[in-house]
Amino acid sequence: MKKNWWKVLSIVLLIYTVIGGFLFNVPRLTIVNETIRALYFHVPMWFGMVFMFLASTYHAVLYLRKSQTIYDNYSNSFATVGLFLGLLGIVTGMIWANYTWGSPWHGDPKQNGAAIALLVYFAYFILRGSITNNEQKARLSAVYNIFAFTAMVPLIFIIPRMTSSMHPGSGGNPGFNMYDLDSKMRMVFYPAVIGWSLMGRWVATVLIRIQIVKEKIEDLEDEQVQ
Repeated sequence: MKKNWWKVLSIVLLIYTVIGGFLFNVPRLTIVNETIRALYFHVPMWFGMVFMFLASTYHAVLYLRKSQTIYDNYSNSFATVGLFLGLLGIVTGMIWANYTWGSPWHGDPKQNGAAIALLVYFAYFILRGSITNNEQKARLSAVYNIFAFTAMVPLIFIIPRMTSSMHPGSGGNPGFNMYDLDSKMRMVFYPAVIGWSLMGRWVATVLIRIQIVKEKIEDLEDEQVQ
């Protein structure tokens, strides 16, 4: 139980996020109104995505340094969860945009940058699926993973701030913390970030265990064939 405290914490925080996200009071802002509750889900999912991609890149670097398969498994698993959280972030963002901007996809620079960043990571999995040699797959994937993360940072955090964007904190627009992320919203927002990040880590560890079991089964099958 002591080793799994963070799993329990992730469940508690996400339950708290759902309850607080739908029931707690939020600022009454023009146009945004009740849709600001999407902030508790859309943005924390993106934070979780970035943390997962960062962890994936970190283990990719470790693989290039030590050439141990376990690091490739970690890198692949974190990238998988990161992509999933990114897709959830895109969907929740589209729902929010539909009510505040009038359409699910407004062509906003941050929307476009996020979509391109996810496509770059989709290519990562296509690359892995196109190579049969495990060692070559792991090495090329690790190199591409570093490139993908390096490309994601400017696409999501830098370029939108340099262009005209409707997103808060981009294109000269003030961030949420400057006008509507009051103390009450922070009580839900920050736990949501922690909760989604911990849940992402939890799912990644499950994927890693599944991959390890698959490799052991393959090794046993090879031994039986020999």
